[in-house]
Amino acid sequence: MLDYKQLTTNNTPVGMFPNNNGVNTNQPDIPLKYCLYARKSTESEERQVLSIDSQIKEMLDLASKEHMNIVEIKRESHSAKEVGQRLIFNELINDIKENKFNAILTWAPDRISRNAGDLGKVVDLIDQGILKEIRTFSQKFTNNPNEKFLLMILGSQAKLENDNRGVNVKRGLRTRCEMGLWVGPAPLGYLNQNRMDKKCQVIVDPLRAPAIKKMFEKVAYEKYSGRKLYHWLKHELNFYTRGNKPLTLSGIYRILDNPFYYGVFERPKGSGNWYQGKHKPLITQDLFEKTKAQLKRDNIQRESKEFAFTKLITCAYCGSGISAEDKYKKLKDGTTAHYIYYGCSRARDRFCKNKYIREEELIFELLKIIDKVDINELGMKVKLEAEIARFNKFQNMIFDEKNKKSKAKPAIDMRVFAKYLLKEGSVIEKRELLINLRSKILLKDKKIEMIK
Repeated sequence: MLDYKQLTTNNTPVGMFPNNNGVNTNQPDIPLKYCLYARKSTESEERQVLSIDSQIKEMLDLASKEHMNIVEIKRESHSAKEVGQRLIFNELINDIKENKFNAILTWAPDRISRNAGDLGKVVDLIDQGILKEIRTFSQKFTNNPNEKFLLMILGSQAKLENDNRGVNVKRGLRTRCEMGLWVGPAPLGYLNQNRMDKKCQVIVDPLRAPAIKKMFEKVAYEKYSGRKLYHWLKHELNFYTRGNKPLTLSGIYRILDNPFYYGVFERPKGSGNWYQGKHKPLITQDLFEKTKAQLKRDNIQRESKEFAFTKLITCAYCGSGISAEDKYKKLKDGTTAHYIYYGCSRARDRFCKNKYIREEELIFELLKIIDKVDINELGMKVKLEAEIARFNKFQNMIFDEKNKKSKAKPAIDMRVFAKYLLKEGSVIEKRELLINLRSKILLKDKKIEMIK
């Protein structure tokens, strides 16, 4: 049977260090330079471990009593479960390799490592003779086979505790779900209720639950879209979450897609494991299915169309982007006229009063800007020059010999060519031209402004 008392007893005389075979050899006495390393895991299962400040206080008292030379104090709040994830610990290992320290002072072996990888790094440094000693509150580990073996046992024991704790936590959560109890913060519309028997349940939030129920009804029966629901909650209902913040659009869709509100839940999400909750449902399953069907119709994928000037111009009133839409009008002769209108998307202000403008009028306003802007500000001078040269070359190729002998046509002006792109260029060419304007473009009451 292993005698742990024998393992922890250090009978080595000063100046005598055992080699890997347990045989003492005479070596010069090297002064120990300690780094005090204090760590506390950020995870809940280690909340009972002494805090960092308490560890440092206890270890400084020990260092004072035994006259230890502490060169530096390193503190870290990070879990030691995974290999190589602790920045301060990695820094400590590098400092030891650079001979800044040759000993570690810490509260307990599990403060150094709870995984085999980091523990192996420390033991390797001891084997190489770089790390002379690890000192804890009640133990000491040097380059002695028995002491290293004990260090590895204690590190492995800490890892075993972590692994078992994870298994136990998962089992406990699964049991709670089977009992119909929700795990974690209650969804919006409910509140967590802590009970003396520690069976935390969720109860209906009397302040927010009516609004949550109304959200489902407005989508299912009044055909509200998510964005319309967002404006209703924000401007008409003045609705706020438990964190005293307006409900976001993505948060609205998460609520409308959560079956918890009619009494069931899945855990983990996507696992296919469904449980019947003990909480009071806010809606019926029928209402939930109608809401889901309406949202599905509302999210039909329509043909996406790229307009020339969207995402490039900003509303001068509210700062929203400028969006575009097609309009068709049937004429008396039986034909259909097609128009494109640009206007404020009202993403930041639902009631923005900025006026719509037709694409032809918008291009006319942009042409005025091209007349005013320094051509070098276009940011694509080189590309325009190359395009003009290519156009001139093409023009010369199609002329016959007679026209070649005639007076040469004047070269196309770069500003004229930029205007040509705005009027006759492709969507990509128009967008590229505006993207390269080194100013912000604003739309205000059918007029274009530029600010630098």
